[in-house]
Amino acid sequence: MTELKIYKTTSKGLKLIGMSLPFVLIGVWMIFESPMGTTNYIMGWIGTCFFGLGIPIGIIQLFDKRPQIIINENGIWDRTTKQDQIKWEQIVNAYPLDIFDQKFISIVSDDSFIFKKKPYKWAAKLNKEIGAQNLNLHLGQTNIDENKLIELIQKLAKAEKKDRRKIIHSFKISKGGFFLSSFLKILLYISISITLLILSLTGITAFMTIMIIMGLGAITAR
Repeated sequence: MTELKIYKTTSKGLKLIGMSLPFVLIGVWMIFESPMGTTNYIMGWIGTCFFGLGIPIGIIQLFDKRPQIIINENGIWDRTTKQDQIKWEQIVNAYPLDIFDQKFISIVSDDSFIFKKKPYKWAAKLNKEIGAQNLNLHLGQTNIDENKLIELIQKLAKAEKKDRRKIIHSFKISKGGFFLSSFLKILLYISISITLLILSLTGITAFMTIMIIMGLGAITAR
C-alpha cells in the first residue's frame, strides 16, 4: 500500500535540551557550592529537578524515529491524537488552527467516525471556544507546511480510491532534518537561557519567576 509518512524534526528536541541544560548545570553547581539547608542549596535542587526533566524528554524526541502521521489510500492517522485512522470518506473538511504558535489541522468528520474515547464536556467546550474539532492533527513537531497538507487532505477526501495512490505519489515532502537555520535558532535559545539564568541569580523571586517562564517555554517546545 502506498504510504506517506511524516516525522518529527530533530530541532524540537535540541531546543528543549538547550533550554534546560544551562539551568541544570547551574543548579548542580549551587548544590555543591552552598551549605545544606540554605536558600541557594534549595534553589539548586529545585532548578536541577525541574529543568532536568527537559533533558530526557528532549533526548526521547531527538531519537524518536517513529512516524507521527501516516497517510495512505484508506485514510490518515496521527499518533498524537490516540485515535484510530480516519477514512477519507469520513472527512467533511479540514482547516488550519494556530494555538500559542503551535500548528494544528482540525478535521471535521461525519457521524460515522467513532472516537475511541469521547472528549470530556469541558474539553469539547474548550475546543468549540478556540475553533478546534474533536480530532486535530498536531504539526508543531514537524516541518511540513500546513496549507499544503490541508490541500492534500481535501484532495484525497474528494478523490476516488483508484486515484488516491497517484495523488499521494505526487505529493513532495521534505524529511525532517537538521538545517543551518535550526542550528542558529538553537544557539539563540541557549543564549536566551544563559541570559535568564544570570538574571535568576539576583534573588529567589527572580529565580522562581524565570523558572516558571522557562517551564512554560519548555512545555511549548514539546
